[in-house]
Amino acid sequence: MSTMESLAAALADGPVVLDGGMSNQLAAAGHDLSDELWSARLLADEPEAVTAAHRAYFEAGADVAITASYQATFEGFARRGVGRERAAELLALSVECARTAAEAAPDPRRPRWVAASVGPYGAMLADGSEYRGRYGLSVAELERFHRPRLEVLASAAPDVLALETIPDTDEAEALLRAVRGLGVPAWLSFSAAGGRTRAGQPLEDAFAPAARADEVIAVGVNCCTPQDADHAVAVAARVTGKPVVVYPNSGERWDARARAWTGEPTFSASRVTGWRDAGARLIGGCCRVGPDAITSIARTLRGS
Repeated sequence: MSTMESLAAALADGPVVLDGGMSNQLAAAGHDLSDELWSARLLADEPEAVTAAHRAYFEAGADVAITASYQATFEGFARRGVGRERAAELLALSVECARTAAEAAPDPRRPRWVAASVGPYGAMLADGSEYRGRYGLSVAELERFHRPRLEVLASAAPDVLALETIPDTDEAEALLRAVRGLGVPAWLSFSAAGGRTRAGQPLEDAFAPAARADEVIAVGVNCCTPQDADHAVAVAARVTGKPVVVYPNSGERWDARARAWTGEPTFSASRVTGWRDAGARLIGGCCRVGPDAITSIARTLRGS
């Protein structure tokens, strides 16, 4: 049985713990993330820091590491003078860093999986538009943007592709097209607010195409508030009949102009049992959710 088959079986058997935010863990370790490439900059400059961040989450109780490739794109690297061949190497390195941490994690009897992060087109723009969507591009144009990066990440042999923080249905459709034939399963995760995608479409409409996509093993939301996650988990389970993935942020709000988080955190592991009971099988945290919170999630789900 392959590792990926084991993950699929795990989702059928019960909840699996995701990691938390990569950027906040790197910042806590003293790394400057003010660059437009965000955490992806460290793939080139200090990959061992990325591996250490993954290791911290595995030690905290996570079963799945999400790679530092969210903002890693050929176009974004090109703006920094990084050629296409080197950019492909850095994308593959993001998977290698997570795999290295997984193999060094405590309790080697527990399975560990690597999810290759595929952020939205807006993440490449680095202007906060991943929280709005509606870039003025067609589905075909978005598919052409995503496919080359997906091919590179898939060839690096992650266990799953994390199509995450997707703001609208057009980009979701493009990604569902782009993952066909790659031979690597995926989860599809929207950024949502008030029962709608960030672009304003009802979540029922956003989730529905994933139900028909054989490549998609889980569907849900991330980088939304914990309160919005409460509603979204139930909708995703009802509409798709598939395992639900949920990893909200701390509840604070990202100010793209100031490049800073504002407000008070509302994330609490006490919500986890409600998500699990509503159909969530991949559960963790996103921005500003750190190792301590992942430990609380793991203890809640494992009963110890």
